[in-house]
Amino acid sequence: MKNVSSSLLFALPLVITVAGLAQTFTLDTTPNPSGSGSLQPNWSVTQDGSPLLSWIEAAKDGSYSLRYAVRHGSVWSEARTVVAHRHFFRHPAEVPEIIAAGGGVLLAHWIETPQTESEAEYVYVSASSDGVTWSAPVMASKDHSAVQHGLASMVANGDGTASLTWLQALHGEDAPVSLMRTVVSAEGKALKEEILDSDVCACCPTSVIKTAKGLLIAYRGLTDEGIRDIQVTRFENGHWSSPKLLNPDKWKLNACPTNAASAAANGDHVAIAWYTGAANSPRVQVAFSADSGATFGKPALVSTGHAYGYVSLSLDDDGSALISWLEKGTEATAATHVLFRRIAANGAAGPVLSVDQGSRQSLGYPKIVHAGKETLIAWGTRKPSAKIVTGLLKK
Repeated sequence: MKNVSSSLLFALPLVITVAGLAQTFTLDTTPNPSGSGSLQPNWSVTQDGSPLLSWIEAAKDGSYSLRYAVRHGSVWSEARTVVAHRHFFRHPAEVPEIIAAGGGVLLAHWIETPQTESEAEYVYVSASSDGVTWSAPVMASKDHSAVQHGLASMVANGDGTASLTWLQALHGEDAPVSLMRTVVSAEGKALKEEILDSDVCACCPTSVIKTAKGLLIAYRGLTDEGIRDIQVTRFENGHWSSPKLLNPDKWKLNACPTNAASAAANGDHVAIAWYTGAANSPRVQVAFSADSGATFGKPALVSTGHAYGYVSLSLDDDGSALISWLEKGTEATAATHVLFRRIAANGAAGPVLSVDQGSRQSLGYPKIVHAGKETLIAWGTRKPSAKIVTGLLKK
């Protein structure tokens, strides 16, 4: 949301370790159709299993558009525009998304901030049955007042509709902020809205996935004592479960870290990776479940030094977690690194691959996708000009 703050900084050295899995990944950068001035990349998988890359792109007149392209083998489709000349919220945590909802339908969501002097943020959705023509954008929330609605994520429900999860701050971030769910139709209309948790951390992204048994949402909770740990809630057999703590990190913080969890599912197998600064040790962890998120094992450490978070996760074919995150470099370089590693479901950690380095602002929020037999990553750069970079992670 608008008053997002950076994660607190802690002084720990960066130590790259190689442990556990012998399998090593290499990175091949690959061209993509995004233009100069592109930012906020995101991935999804189409119905035929192809990776779909979406992004925000700047035009010469200073306006911005939401665009996407699909990768078939090593060939990209032409870049297509969903909406143009909109007031997109261009913060790394407020990433637009385009998903396949079934039956050839694509659904898109994004956040807009129409007035810079206002705290107002709005979630918009749009639909397309052919990938070319998109429905008129519709505000996803029932509430249209000038307050914060944002940090959204979306997943197909399996019946032609989708579930959009987001946060709503009706009375500002200092008052209770609610975790919301909106059901979106194949025509891009908001059909149903419900409150899932009435008091959550105000500035951390949500992550919604579909397991073999139903929906699961990972988000950062908030207690009366100021503890901001990751929680999950599941929709099974027609109702939502009570929020459950993923792991008792006990991170007490009098601020919002703008840094949460990334979840992925393949049938009953679920993995959630997240950032925490608990115990003055900023780190990224991952936990696995073999029962659609009903229970999780003990977390495995992902990061190797002073993590900044902004974690993205996808599942490999064998159930391993493929994870990217940002981490502080050495004092000599003062750079931020995009790192990647594979963590097996038993917690065994593979070697760390350094994808790129730069400033936290230029790198943005790197995103991972596993589609078919390929794993791809996208991130930002200012070398030589601001543009999204994509790479193929090869075993």
